[in-house]
Amino acid sequence: MDSRIQLELSRTDPAIPFRASSSHSHHTWAKTFHSLPELYLQPRSTDEIQKIVNIARKCRRRVVVVGCGHSPSDLTCTSSWMVNLDHYNALLNVDKESRCVVMQAGIRLYDLIARLKEHGLAMPNLGSIDNQSIAGALATATHGSSTRHGILSQSVLGLKIVLANGQMVSCAPQKNEELFRAALVSLGALGIIIEVTFQTIPAFKLEWAQNLLSIDDIMEQWDKSLWTQKEFTRIWWMPYMKSAIRWSANKTDKDLRPPPSNWWSGSVGFHTYNFLLYLAHWFPRILPFVEKFAMNVQYGFKNGVGPSAVQEGQSGLLMNCLFSQFVNEWAIPLERGPEAITRLSAWFHGDQAGSRIPFSAQGMYVHAPIEVRVSDTSYTSPRPYLDNTAPDGPTLYLNATLYRPFGHDPPCRERYYQGFEWLMKELGGRPHWAKNFSTVSKQEFYTMYPDLKEWLRIRNEVDPEGMFVGDWHRRLLLPEDEERELFPLEEKKVMIKPAKAGGLDWTGYLPNSTWSPQSSEESFDLMHGSEAEKSSMLGSKPLRL
Repeated sequence: MDSRIQLELSRTDPAIPFRASSSHSHHTWAKTFHSLPELYLQPRSTDEIQKIVNIARKCRRRVVVVGCGHSPSDLTCTSSWMVNLDHYNALLNVDKESRCVVMQAGIRLYDLIARLKEHGLAMPNLGSIDNQSIAGALATATHGSSTRHGILSQSVLGLKIVLANGQMVSCAPQKNEELFRAALVSLGALGIIIEVTFQTIPAFKLEWAQNLLSIDDIMEQWDKSLWTQKEFTRIWWMPYMKSAIRWSANKTDKDLRPPPSNWWSGSVGFHTYNFLLYLAHWFPRILPFVEKFAMNVQYGFKNGVGPSAVQEGQSGLLMNCLFSQFVNEWAIPLERGPEAITRLSAWFHGDQAGSRIPFSAQGMYVHAPIEVRVSDTSYTSPRPYLDNTAPDGPTLYLNATLYRPFGHDPPCRERYYQGFEWLMKELGGRPHWAKNFSTVSKQEFYTMYPDLKEWLRIRNEVDPEGMFVGDWHRRLLLPEDEERELFPLEEKKVMIKPAKAGGLDWTGYLPNSTWSPQSSEESFDLMHGSEAEKSSMLGSKPLRL
């Protein structure tokens, strides 16, 4: 461990552990990015988290918080300090009358679901997976698929955050509202969210069914009952077959009935599909056949009717993400959905004039399905500053997934995403923060998000030295400052190169970070203490080690 870190540790309370490893190798779930943090820290108490932040500030280090790393982008990559809250995961309080629960922010969603079930409670909504921490799911605006629910932060009643000066601050709709709105979709750039107060509902079961529809049937039902007949609805669009699988579900009191299974849903099917996708890497023209084969074998539709089941609510909402993948999901107004699907379909089938997409699709073959989901946070108040859903009605999400069989990047990726993103932007779309968007400029983000400047103002107030800022934030969100190119603790990407295991190795450094020989009681603590006194958001006295 660096001698400067050891020096600062020697000046702190030894009764508060500093659980650090210098040998951790980080990668995203999809292994699209890899990085080697200087220290990997797993605190188990609030005091330990505050100690990490204070030592990082004195030793001039950036701090990145990571859960399962499910975002396939470089958002969580660092060569500085990485904090994981897997051991900071307690359910602190359950109020059965109001159904409000308080939890430590490192709790994984699958663990939260299990603990809530013990109390007869459940989350109102859930995305496609439950491996994320609650803090990570909130930070990137995770959503499910229902016009009766919004993004997950819709159920958040309050937050506690450890800021860059080591203070723990509370925020809620009635307290520090601006900080609350910024932290609901924080992108990890404000501080370490350590506690979440969450509104739950009674535990429930779901009865779901799947059926096969032509894309023409989908279009015909779009403005009728397609999205509203059941509480939860999502669609898997098969572009080459010009058809779609509709999955829909309602709450029920019926007895549990497990979904049917076949060989395709086990390890044989998994490896068969992976091999077919790998073969398509070299012979892309077989992808329409792979799409048809996979759908017929997996679902076995007869006259358009597929499987059904009754499951515990949260289990029924989940899906298997299968393999390593790139995901490029955009949010557009729901009413623009038919146009988006029609134009994309024309593009996939070689009708560039009909698609009005200014990029050729000749020789381009994409993976299926394209996931189509909905959400509605328009009636929620206060809204997060960086909420990517439509502010005045339901939102449609289109997710252009590309699998990476055996770690190989699909050859169509660059052109596919170029054309897909161009269309999404023309239709008033915004990319999902955690995904692999690649063509959005900083100026376009400012146009997409009128409240981005407010989010940045609050971010800069609570973290003036950029302890929680990295190259991803600078590249996409932070304005250029002629007087100061980077924050003092901001990390800059210095190198990206192909990784041996597939994906990319990411390396960063802190160009403006200069360690001071002054003691712990001087300089940085005094500076941050002064800043805390001036900030209307920081309600408590500065905490010292």
